[in-house]
Amino acid sequence: MNDMSSSPSDAELTLRAQAGEAPALGLLLARHQAGMRAVALSLLGHVPDVDDVLQDAALVALRRIGDVRDPGAAGAWLRMVVRNGCRARLRTAPVLPIADEATLPSGGPTPDQVIESGALRDWVWHAVGELSPPLRMALTLRHFSGLTSYEQIAAACEVPVGTVRSRLSQARAKLAEALLATAGLAHDDAARRTAASRQEAVETLAAASRGAFAEVVHDRWAPHAELIAGQGRRGGRDFAIQGMEGDLEAGVRQRVADVVAASDLAIWEMDLLNPADDPDHCPPSVVWIMTLERGRVHRLRLIHP
Repeated sequence: MNDMSSSPSDAELTLRAQAGEAPALGLLLARHQAGMRAVALSLLGHVPDVDDVLQDAALVALRRIGDVRDPGAAGAWLRMVVRNGCRARLRTAPVLPIADEATLPSGGPTPDQVIESGALRDWVWHAVGELSPPLRMALTLRHFSGLTSYEQIAAACEVPVGTVRSRLSQARAKLAEALLATAGLAHDDAARRTAASRQEAVETLAAASRGAFAEVVHDRWAPHAELIAGQGRRGGRDFAIQGMEGDLEAGVRQRVADVVAASDLAIWEMDLLNPADDPDHCPPSVVWIMTLERGRVHRLRLIHP
């Protein structure tokens, strides 16, 4: 893991984001993306809705960053936004968490005030301007006008409600991606950290394939590290080594699908490749959610979506 001692604190990034700096908000989101994803995975499982919720959360943060009373607690606030979004989807799938703002703290600046705040205003409208006209219209009506219901937007655009939902989904994804991309304008620690974690995941699987997983565990895991697997099974480093070696003996291999990382958390999403003669030996995927202390694994929770 990279040394983050020279990086701006959460409090500093939050205050800068509240002052209208889009790169600061982008870096704040990138820094906490792993924790936000962990919350979504724990509530929704490994489904496409996880990415949708994270995109929605980025836009909620864009509109409501002024609501954060304690700048140093922005990470907890972002995870709360994700948690609310997941619960909204579990209650009724079509509901979008960005509209579920009653559960967020009130009293901050209005969306119009946020959008009109200097550099952030310029960033938002530049990003919105990059959308296609149909997507731009749907997004602007939904989030920056008084016509917020799907029915009202559908009537204004003369399209079915289902088309409105689809356009909003595409527009939010593009805008959220643009916001996260601005993190690179402020600092590239988050990107480097994720790249390093991905490389570590690849190296870990390669070591396991050549029979050296135990060496990796003893080198990169804390002595009292804990593994929590399915059905509440718990154990330490030996338990993890036995589990990996057992899967390999059964012909099961893992392949890195996606990685996100923070200073104290890493999430590795893996595809599970079963042997041809036993295609149902393991579920098709597994998520490694690792809590880190001083760069070493302190706890690993395995989730089979």
